[in-house]
Amino acid sequence: MQCKPRQDERAEDNLKRQGYEYFRPQCLRERLMHGALRVQSESLFPGYLFIRLAADANWAPLRSTRGVSRLVSFGDMPLSVSDELVAELQRRIESSPEPALKPGDRVRIIAGSFTELDAIFLALDGEERVTLLMRLLHREHRLSLPLADIRKY
Repeated sequence: MQCKPRQDERAEDNLKRQGYEYFRPQCLRERLMHGALRVQSESLFPGYLFIRLAADANWAPLRSTRGVSRLVSFGDMPLSVSDELVAELQRRIESSPEPALKPGDRVRIIAGSFTELDAIFLALDGEERVTLLMRLLHREHRLSLPLADIRKY
């Protein structure tokens, strides 16, 4: 089902109160907020929830559920998602891997002006950039590069 903008949690709470079986896949993400890295839980599919209902169930109460915009459907038939797909998503969410890069990891720069130089990973800088520590001219320098420009040793 599709939720109203930024109301995933509200829809989830109301579906829970009504006794529906639902699933909102979430992942942990590091975000740079107010100059600090914070780990936040956010929807893997923002604006969408999976809900289990029988094909002959009454769909009408869902339309008036707060936070819910509509059922994803083609014509008058709601889109069906296989139980196996939802189970696989649940399995992957439960066994989420540790971050690929941890502060202090040695990395190699593979593109840009500093190609083939080594550095130390300090932190993620947003979603697609990293902050690195490099030693140049007998001094340590912090620099920010695209995540795609580095590889872990």
